[in-house]
Amino acid sequence: MAAVDKAAVENERSGRARPVVWMTEPPPADRVANTIPNAAEVSRVVQSGSIGGDVLTGGQKVTIGAGSQVVLSGNPAVPAMESLSPSQSASRIPPTRLFLGRSAELARLDAVVGESGRAAVVAVHGLGGVGKSTLAARFAGLHADRFSFVWWVVADSAAALATGLAEVSAAVAPETRSLPLEERAELGTRWLASHDGWLLVLDNLTGPAEVAELVARVRTGTIVITSRLGVGWQGVAATVAVDVLPAADAEELLARIVRDQWPDADLSGAEALCAELGWLPLAVEQAAAYLAQTMITPTVYLDLLSKYPARMFTATAEGSDAHRTMARIWHVTLDRLADTPLAGQLLHLLAWWAPEDIPRAFLSSTDELAVHEALGKLAAYNMITLGPTTITVHRLVQAVSRTPDPADPHRQPDDIATARDLASSTLASRVDGLDPERPADWPHYQAVLPHAQALMDRTAPEVDTPDMSALLSWLGSYLIGRGAVSVVFHRRAVHGRRRHHGPDHPETLAARNNLAHAYTAAGSVDQAIVLLTTLLADCMRALGSAHPGTLTVINNLAGAYREAGDIDQAFQLFEVALAERERVLGRAHPDTLATRSNMAEVHWRVGDRDQARVLMEATLAERERILGSDHPDTLTSRNNLAEMFREFGEVDRALALFQACLADCERTLGADHPHTSVVRNNLAGTYQTAGAVDRAIPLFEAALADRARLGSPDHPNVLGLRNNLAGAHRDLGDLDRAISLFEDAFRDATRILGADHRMTKVIQDNLDHVRRLRASGSSEDGLSGGVDVC
Repeated sequence: MAAVDKAAVENERSGRARPVVWMTEPPPADRVANTIPNAAEVSRVVQSGSIGGDVLTGGQKVTIGAGSQVVLSGNPAVPAMESLSPSQSASRIPPTRLFLGRSAELARLDAVVGESGRAAVVAVHGLGGVGKSTLAARFAGLHADRFSFVWWVVADSAAALATGLAEVSAAVAPETRSLPLEERAELGTRWLASHDGWLLVLDNLTGPAEVAELVARVRTGTIVITSRLGVGWQGVAATVAVDVLPAADAEELLARIVRDQWPDADLSGAEALCAELGWLPLAVEQAAAYLAQTMITPTVYLDLLSKYPARMFTATAEGSDAHRTMARIWHVTLDRLADTPLAGQLLHLLAWWAPEDIPRAFLSSTDELAVHEALGKLAAYNMITLGPTTITVHRLVQAVSRTPDPADPHRQPDDIATARDLASSTLASRVDGLDPERPADWPHYQAVLPHAQALMDRTAPEVDTPDMSALLSWLGSYLIGRGAVSVVFHRRAVHGRRRHHGPDHPETLAARNNLAHAYTAAGSVDQAIVLLTTLLADCMRALGSAHPGTLTVINNLAGAYREAGDIDQAFQLFEVALAERERVLGRAHPDTLATRSNMAEVHWRVGDRDQARVLMEATLAERERILGSDHPDTLTSRNNLAEMFREFGEVDRALALFQACLADCERTLGADHPHTSVVRNNLAGTYQTAGAVDRAIPLFEAALADRARLGSPDHPNVLGLRNNLAGAHRDLGDLDRAISLFEDAFRDATRILGADHRMTKVIQDNLDHVRRLRASGSSEDGLSGGVDVC
C-alpha cells in the first residue's frame, strides 16, 4: 500500500494523472523479449518510455499504453544507471601472464585508442594461441589509470557476451544482481552508453556481427576486441594484427617459465625447439611448463615431439588448462569453418608442404571459385596468410593438421593420409613432362623443390606413392643439372620403385643408375662404382646385353672409373659401350656421340693426342649438325676441344675457343648455369697458363660465386674452384693469400670427401708446395695443381 501511496504522490507532483497498473508474475512459458531502454527509473516506479506493448522489466510482464505508469510489486529497486559512477576497485582485469616484447603492437593499440579517452573500437586479431588476450590484458593493466572503469568480458558466444554485460550492471550497481540476466545485460549496456572514460575488453569474439548492435548503441568509451577473425571489421573497428613472437622473445619466454621452477635447467636446444613450435606463445608456454615439470631438456622434448606428436601436442603440466593445448587450440576455428568442408581439406593438403611460399597455382581445380572462397575463409581466421600468388601456413598449424587423431573430427587418419597422397601427386603434376636439363623449365622445378623436400622429410618411405617416387627422381636429375647434391632424392626414389615395381623392373633399374650417377656427381666415385658394377650384372640378366639401358650403365661405369683415375678400366668399358651403341643405336644417336666424346677424353689421358683430336673434332661436328650449335651437348664438346688445345700447348687457340664458348653459354644457358661456370673456370685456367693471372682471378672468383650460389657450398666442384683460385694467387706471388685459401679448402675437403679422396690429396699437395715456397723465399711455380670442374 505504501508503494501505491508513494506513486500517487509522485503523480500529483508531476501534475499528470495516470492510470496505475498492478503487475503479476507471468507463467514460466510466457516470456517477453522487450525491455524499456529509454525509461526513467526511480525507486520501484517505471514510467513508460519510447516503447509500448508487452514489456519485460524486473522479471514481470505488462502491457503498457501511452500515458501508463507501472508499479513494481515484490521486486528490488532498479537504480538510475545514468547517474551511477563506479569506484575504480570495481574494475576487472585478468592477471597478465608473463609478458615479453610486443612493444610495436602495444604502441599500435595505444595509438588507436588515443590518449584522450575518446570513443574507440579496436579489434586485435591473429591466430589462436598467438597472444591476443595477453596483449589486451597487458594494455588494460598498463593504462588502467587512464580509464574510470575497466571490465573484461569473455565474449566467445552470444550468451557469454550477454553475461558479461550483465556483470557490468552488477559491478556498478550491486543491487541489480538478483535481476534476470536479460535485464541486467540491458542495464549494463545503458550504463556504458551513458558514460565515457571506460574500457571494455571483449575477449575471443567470433566476429563483427556479434558486436554490431552493441557498437551501434554504445558510442562512448573504448572497446577492445580480441578475435581470430581478421576481416570484416571495416566500419566497426580499427584493427591491430598480432603475429608470433620474435625468436629471441620466444626463447626468453621459455627460459623464464622453466627456470622459475628449475633454476639450473639445461636449455640446450631451446632455439631449435622454439623454431619447431613456430614461436607461437601458447605452444612455447605449453612446452616450457612440460620441461619444468618433467625436468627434460628442449632437445629431448624435440625428440619426443618427433616420435610421439599426437601425445606431445596434448601433453600439459599439472594444473594447466587441457583445452588450451597445441592439439585443441584451433578446434573452435575449425568448427566455425565446418560449413566449408573444402577449407579443412585444403588445410590438410597445405600441411604437407613447406610453410612458406606455397604457390596458389598448386591448388588449381575445376572449381576455381570454391578454392578461392575456402582459402579466403582460412585467411580470415588467420589459419593461413594469403598473398596474391602464394600461401603461408604457420608450421605448428601444419604439424597439428597432419597428425592423425581418431578422436578428433578434424584430424581423422584417412583424411590426413588422403591429403598426403594428394600432396605428392599435385607436386608431380607440376613437373611431369618437363626436362630437368632445360633452363627454361627450371623455375617450375625450383617452385616444387622446397615443398617436395618438406613432404619427403615428413613422410616415411613406406608410404611413398608411384607419383612420389617419380617426383623425387625428376627433382634429383634437376639438382644434378644445377650442380647440387641429389643423393637423398635418388636413394628414396630407388626405395619406392623397388617397393612398387620389384627389383628387376626397368624403372627400378633406371632409378639405381640415377642414384649411382648422383654419387659420381657428389664426388663419391667409389660408392658409384660399387653400385654400377652390381647394377650392370642385374641389367645384363634382366634386360640383356644389347638393351639401351644396359649400354647406359656400361658407359656410366666407365665414366666412374675415369673419375677415380683408373683410365685403363675406363678405356676398356668405353670401347665396349661405343661399339655397342653404334651397332644398336646408330653412329649419329646422341647417346653414341656422348660415348664417343668420352672415348676421346680417355685417348687424350693415355697420351694418344692424335686420336683424341680426331674423335673430339668429329664429335663436335656431328653435334653441331644433329643437335645444333647452341645445344648444351654441343657447347660441352666445344669446351672439351678448347681444353684439349690448352693441354696440347695451343694456348691462343684455346683462349679464342673458350671466349666464344663462354659467350654462347651466357647467351643460351644464362650467366649462372653450371655449364657456363665450367667454361668460365676453364677460361680462367687458360689465362693462368698464358701468364695473365690478373685476368684469371676475377673469372675464378665469379665461377666460384656462381657454383656456391647454385649448389651446395660443399659440392666437390666448389672445392675444385677454391683450389684453382688459391693456385692463381700462388702464381701471382701472393703466397700468404694462397696458403690461407688452400688451408680452408683442404680442411673442408677432408671433412666432406675424406683424407684419401683424390681431390683432397691434390689440395694437400698444393698446400705443402706453397708452404715450401714461402719457407724458401722462392716464388717459382712448380706444381700446376689445377682441379677439373665439371
